[in-house]
Amino acid sequence: METVTKTYLPKKSTAIIAFQLWFFTAFVLSVIFLISLLQTKEEYAGALSLVFFIAACIGSLPAFIILLIAIPFINKSNGSWDKKIFLLFGFLFCISCLYAIVAGPVMYTLKVKFFISTSNSILAYFFMAVAALFVSCLTAAVLIIKQIAVYFSYENKTQSFLSILIELFNLNNQKIKVMEPSTNEIVTTATSQSNRILIKGVITGALILLLLIPAFFITNLVTERQQRQTEVVKEVSSKWATEQTISGPYLVFPYKYTYTNDTGKIITTKTNLVVFAEDLKVNGEMIPENRQRSIYKVLLYKSSIAVNGFFKPQWPADVNTANIDFTNAKLCFGLSDFKGLEEEIKINFNKQPYVLSPGLPLDDISKTGLSAPVQLTAENLTAELPFNLSLKLRGSERLHFLPLAANCKFEIKSNWPHPSFDGNVLPNEHAISEKGFNASWAFNRANLPFNMVAMQGKFKSDKLDFGVSIVQPADQYEKTMRSVKYAVLFIGLTFAFFFIIELLQKKPFHPVQYVLVGLALLIFYTLLLSISEFILFDYAYGMAAFATIALISLYAKSHFAKWGIAGIFAAALSCLYGFIFVLIRLEDTALLLGSIGLFIVLAVVMYLSRRIKWYGTNYQTA
Repeated sequence: METVTKTYLPKKSTAIIAFQLWFFTAFVLSVIFLISLLQTKEEYAGALSLVFFIAACIGSLPAFIILLIAIPFINKSNGSWDKKIFLLFGFLFCISCLYAIVAGPVMYTLKVKFFISTSNSILAYFFMAVAALFVSCLTAAVLIIKQIAVYFSYENKTQSFLSILIELFNLNNQKIKVMEPSTNEIVTTATSQSNRILIKGVITGALILLLLIPAFFITNLVTERQQRQTEVVKEVSSKWATEQTISGPYLVFPYKYTYTNDTGKIITTKTNLVVFAEDLKVNGEMIPENRQRSIYKVLLYKSSIAVNGFFKPQWPADVNTANIDFTNAKLCFGLSDFKGLEEEIKINFNKQPYVLSPGLPLDDISKTGLSAPVQLTAENLTAELPFNLSLKLRGSERLHFLPLAANCKFEIKSNWPHPSFDGNVLPNEHAISEKGFNASWAFNRANLPFNMVAMQGKFKSDKLDFGVSIVQPADQYEKTMRSVKYAVLFIGLTFAFFFIIELLQKKPFHPVQYVLVGLALLIFYTLLLSISEFILFDYAYGMAAFATIALISLYAKSHFAKWGIAGIFAAALSCLYGFIFVLIRLEDTALLLGSIGLFIVLAVVMYLSRRIKWYGTNYQTA
């Protein structure tokens, strides 16, 4: 026979119950509002949440009045006190829906973002408002569940569904005996273990969802640190040199263009003709450089590029060569960032040396670049006009080219083993090894979407560039972000394991203890994030996982008082962290392996729980 410790609680008045529900609901709703403001990084989140709390109190006064009227009617209804509480919960849900009819459209109009992406559906905002309001009401009711139970109580010899909920929130772990001011005495005694297990499972599931809120803030922290790294990279790159895109060389000739307008009048206008090379060969080498700024490493590069080829234009039928000003031609070379030039660019053109200076006669091909005036004749262009140049160029992250020749070939090599070939065209051939990479691209007149002679304003260089980016392997922030996405799996499986062990060992784990274990699982991510900024991610993951596993295992030993149980927890968590580590490193097969792994985990959980007598009075079968 179980000994029951009796605690006497006075019955609260209707006004006090209604007031507490009204006040705590407004408070919890303002906390939810504060969290949503912190998500958007609102500067005055605290002040705005206080204003919202006051507005919520004023706006919910009609609900307070309705509660004053409805609670006595619910109390007069037939049924046990726990059924009356369910009626109260249903009534609170109806009030939440009524308020959401107004709150939903308001949130839709203001495009309020609340833990989800902004939606274009007013129905989504309605359900979002219902969820926020009802969760606030339910939380307020749970906070004063003892007072509500006393208010609705009557003589009952068995422990019902909600009486266990009260017991679980009784921090003194006492059974409750409620004394009416008159003579009625309510005794809460031991009841069926099935209700206890069910309630404990519901609370455990609610705690899992609750702990996803700090997991969301950890995601924001990872994003913030990643943005900080991006800012540092941009700052260092801007002082060194940014991404480079090279185009040319090409010739620009002043040209008088004659055409007939709609009225039949002959119009002559001045424009420019762009002439691209007949043949172009580019050979380059990229030399990566790592620069340290604070705790961040910035990947830059130096390059040595040799360019050679020749011009031999084939004039289209609609170009009148008599209107071309050959004597004022310019030889142009496009370049994205002048800061990357380590020395002046000298080009040998038609067996004559020229020094290129900043400035372009037109921006159709490149917004920035260099040029040099050259004097030519129509006879010069009937033969090949060779050119060659070499340049040493600095840049960051990416080196791209434009294929501006009838026949062109580009070859790039580097000792960096992690290239990313991007742009409009992938290389025809490439080889990547630990010693570096080699890549080559080839183009001809047939696969280029433009003519070799183009009038100013008619040439579009968009989406023609191609090249290579030297990138760091998937950095620590991307891997940490991927691991945070598995937070619900970490927390859910660990809690499920604790839940099963406590049932098998018949030593209940308090909800507060579940919260502490959940916080330990979340701190793993902050450890991983901070340590991986100083050492390799793999080592950081191992250190953070070891610390978390040791902490939780020792905590399990202190509760269950068995080293064997602690060892089981250590082994299970080690398998879990190892499994997630493999998923983080995989890409193409991550979904397949993850699905198989989850199936195995579910099978293990089902196997361990087979001895639990869910409907019996004992935790474990004989």
